[in-house]
Amino acid sequence: MITRIVSCALLLAVLAGGCRKPWPFLDNRYSKIPADAVKGTPATDPFPPFTVSSEWEAPVPMPGPVNSAGAEDSPFITSDGQEFYFFFTPDVRVPVEKQLLDSVTGIWSCRLVGGNWSEPERVILSDDVAMDGCEVILGDTMWFASVRAGNYGEIDWYTATRKDGTWRDWRNAGRQVNETLKFGELHLSSDHKTMYFGKDGQYGGLDLFKSERNASGWGAPENLGPNVNGPKDESRPFLSSDMKELYFTCWNDTIMGPCVYRSKLDSMGNWSPAELIVGRFAGEPTLDDAGNLYFVHHYFTGGDSSRMLEADIYVCKRK
Repeated sequence: MITRIVSCALLLAVLAGGCRKPWPFLDNRYSKIPADAVKGTPATDPFPPFTVSSEWEAPVPMPGPVNSAGAEDSPFITSDGQEFYFFFTPDVRVPVEKQLLDSVTGIWSCRLVGGNWSEPERVILSDDVAMDGCEVILGDTMWFASVRAGNYGEIDWYTATRKDGTWRDWRNAGRQVNETLKFGELHLSSDHKTMYFGKDGQYGGLDLFKSERNASGWGAPENLGPNVNGPKDESRPFLSSDMKELYFTCWNDTIMGPCVYRSKLDSMGNWSPAELIVGRFAGEPTLDDAGNLYFVHHYFTGGDSSRMLEADIYVCKRK
């Protein structure tokens, strides 16, 4: 999540204070996970996620080598279900200004090979020190959020292009996106014409908006309205590739935690009232075209002094 990949003033101070060194300075991500890290499991989880909708099976940790005793976050699966991306940091207790220099915090990816997920590899998106996350991939284009030298603000959106299997030509998404629109996590429609994002709104703290691509870049933000937005924060949108279903994260007072919701587009172009899909410490949904739902789940200790232990990627298979 973009709110966790940055402690703005501290990170910018690190970048400006001579602590930068050029890429590559990469390490095995497992080597950076501390020996005392507590690996969360469904058996030890006092607040396990659960499905509300009958369209999906019960959530389970994502199979394969993605999850670890570190924190896996900000998942994104390509529509064909063949590539998986996520944000990783080895220790949630470490201040983010130190994560910036740990050589493993950032975006990682793996592929489905013979029905199994490959060992994740680091995605390099800078020639210098940077903290990247919140990735969105459409074909050979990636959008991602980054803290790095030269930003318009504390966190800027960037794009990269895949050429010969490697992400290259990363560049700032520009002043309009990063200073004028200035939003949180985003998702783009499969036709690349509409951008969905969360920002301060009229119904609660954060609302979901859309912006249409035009000749000069992007149009003025349009609030998605009261069927989607309510008194709590709505954020981290994901639009299905047929552009008819919008998934997002919102806090639920009854469940006492962030949950995954869905709204459907009707024949008149209106979004239906949002429905709860996955409950309890579930967020940042992403789906493949088979309808399998991936999300991040955060493990917490129980009791009055509850604290976050780590985060894993979960999946609900479409029935």
